[in-house]
Amino acid sequence: MTTEVSQKPRSDARDNRARILAVARAAFAAEGPGVPIREIARRAQVGAATVYRHFPTKEALLAEVVAEPMALCSAVVEEGLTESDPWRGFCLVTERLMEARALGRGLSGALAARLPYLGAERERSIRLLLRLVRRAKEAGGLRADFVLEDFVLAVTASEGIRAGSPELRAAAARRFAALMIQSFRAYPVPAPLPPAVRLLG
Repeated sequence: MTTEVSQKPRSDARDNRARILAVARAAFAAEGPGVPIREIARRAQVGAATVYRHFPTKEALLAEVVAEPMALCSAVVEEGLTESDPWRGFCLVTERLMEARALGRGLSGALAARLPYLGAERERSIRLLLRLVRRAKEAGGLRADFVLEDFVLAVTASEGIRAGSPELRAAAARRFAALMIQSFRAYPVPAPLPPAVRLLG
């Protein structure tokens, strides 16, 4: 009994923090960083004091909103760079980041556009990705005319995937990634695609 009582506030605090971040991420992506803290609190169904308890300033909230998806991006690209086959590493990164974006775990294009000062972690992710692209081209897997904007376009497009459940969105993202990977390949070889997902009503 005592343990349950002592742990409940911590659980509530975690839930509040997660809800505040989710609301803030959606609000900043749609409306920019000017959304007031009080409005974030209202949408998250908590008091402004609760928001400030977790995030003392607007800047702290903004930093946390982008920290997790940026760290995820860097970690995925780093994993791709560890692959002995650069093309396989490039494919892995494409699949993982498109799935993350489809599931709302990546940094949305709308939010990135509204927060041009994302900082060192964003620059690091870009440098890592450019290194992976260069290796994949040098190994002959990636087409020579591929540019980073092609990758950004494909990953951003996966943000628009709509399906009835997270599992279906992930499955649709994997099929879309397979299609994009075939188009990025230096010498396209038709390969079986993952199963199609019903997206239309």
